[in-house]
Amino acid sequence: MLNHRKLAARALLAVVFWPSLFFFWFLGPFVFFLLSTTSSAVCPRLDTRAEFLDAANGALPMLVLQNLIYAVPIVCLVLWNRLLPEPARARQIITCIKLFAVAAVLGALWEYGSSLVCDGYGQPFFSPVWRMTSYLPIANLAVNIPLYGLVFSLGRAFSMREDDPAADAVDPDRNAS
Repeated sequence: MLNHRKLAARALLAVVFWPSLFFFWFLGPFVFFLLSTTSSAVCPRLDTRAEFLDAANGALPMLVLQNLIYAVPIVCLVLWNRLLPEPARARQIITCIKLFAVAAVLGALWEYGSSLVCDGYGQPFFSPVWRMTSYLPIANLAVNIPLYGLVFSLGRAFSMREDDPAADAVDPDRNAS
């Protein structure tokens, strides 16, 4: 009975993991990028530095929510590892968590920095350092590609059956007699 519960829990985690990986990690960045950056329609309406900072700081709760939603596949991996502890996979999950933290910080800096580009008059508010945030997507991509590959392979390993299919096979010679 215990094996059936573990198998059911693994299946439930797979039902959460795979859609969240696809929708949150592969499609989510496009949606959140469109929602979190200050659009060209908003920029001309902001006259003062304080108004612009308020608008940019208003994006911070969305950035926090975005990172919490993105953490769903990582949480699934941690729960899977608790169901089926394996030291090699545990080390890989820790690597995933570290890569995820770096990607989250880079993504937040990029999105927040890109929302501080203009002041309504085309004048930058901040030093050229903030304008350098336009290079962060390259660094984020360099972190996310191995992260996506590792999470995908771990998810595949955890959601695969571990029983021996040869043991479940029926011997045709035994059934014939």
